[in-house]
Amino acid sequence: MADKQFYKNLRPFKGTLIELLGDDTYFVDVPKSWHVVVVDILNSTSAVNAGNHHQVNLTATGAIISVLNAIRKVKRSNEIPYFFGGDGATFIVPSSLLNKIIHVLENYRIHIKRKIELVLRVGEIPVSNLIESEVQLKIAKHRLTDKLSIPIVLGDGLKVAESMIKSSFKEEETTAFDETLLNLEGMECRWDQILPDQQQTKVVCLLLDASLEKDQRNVYKKVLAQMDEEFGKFENRQPIKSNNLKLDPNPTKVWEEMKIRLTSTSWMYFFKSWLKTNFGRIYLNLTSSGKQYLSQIEQLSHTFMLDGMINTVFTAEQKSIDRFIAYLDKMERDKKLIYGIHVTHASVMSCYVLDRRTTHSHFVDGTEGGYTSAAKMFKIKKEGPI
Repeated sequence: MADKQFYKNLRPFKGTLIELLGDDTYFVDVPKSWHVVVVDILNSTSAVNAGNHHQVNLTATGAIISVLNAIRKVKRSNEIPYFFGGDGATFIVPSSLLNKIIHVLENYRIHIKRKIELVLRVGEIPVSNLIESEVQLKIAKHRLTDKLSIPIVLGDGLKVAESMIKSSFKEEETTAFDETLLNLEGMECRWDQILPDQQQTKVVCLLLDASLEKDQRNVYKKVLAQMDEEFGKFENRQPIKSNNLKLDPNPTKVWEEMKIRLTSTSWMYFFKSWLKTNFGRIYLNLTSSGKQYLSQIEQLSHTFMLDGMINTVFTAEQKSIDRFIAYLDKMERDKKLIYGIHVTHASVMSCYVLDRRTTHSHFVDGTEGGYTSAAKMFKIKKEGPI
């Protein structure tokens, strides 16, 4: 179909996020023939509370990797918008790729249930259905850093799709797992917890939703301006800095990665990956290509998403966080927004690495539950009186 390359053909906006939100002409409707695909871990809060935050993050990352590897194999290259949520992922896909992506994700769902006993909810909603429900789904492409362009979505379309998919999900008992369909090439999760530059600095995970769909641009523009004032420009508040990145030699990290990446235990994979991790510490610190890779990670880390609501991880000092929370509380009392926030000591990162020189992406969350902990606070507010 002619709109199959719709997202790929969008030109990235190179100004600031605030400038982008200031002009709605940069946003276009997602084609009616496209579909929203959602992957979500059932009872993720319980999994995090049980100490399985690492598995939750890696499972969400694996869903993205499964989809990206599947469309990479398609003869004519496609580009689709996607969003990492800590305990799940959302994709917007053309109809020509829908069956392939759903098939891959259903297979991945079975794999995850077998290997680590987490239940994945997988489903899709046609964009045309969302339009009939009178919710918006508008999108722009934003050049967040010199090396990373991300989708920016306005409207309640993705939130409504997620709610519909979650509420209608029924886990089906099946053994029809296809080992040949599982492709998690590029999955890596070997970084130690990433501490901020300064000892007194914290890592903040924020979820924020405008109360009214029609007010999203204005509310998010104000919140981002307040963040710039309190915490500095976007690049200054980033949690991922090359000088703070250290590989974790603990074999448990490699073991957890292997459990999800492979269908069965491979001691060859385990020892090879563990040795790579240990020698990698030398490579990253002492070679020019290693140092270049570290600097690229800063540019290719997903720390901000706008999928109808703001999802972001950033660093800040406690006194600035307190002032920002006071600002958000007032906006909340004025019925402008609802937010959930989680303040912690470090960030964590899971990765998709096909080529360390050119092709890699890094998905960032906070420690101690991160986005999932912020979502717990958000849901309590959403369901009860503010």
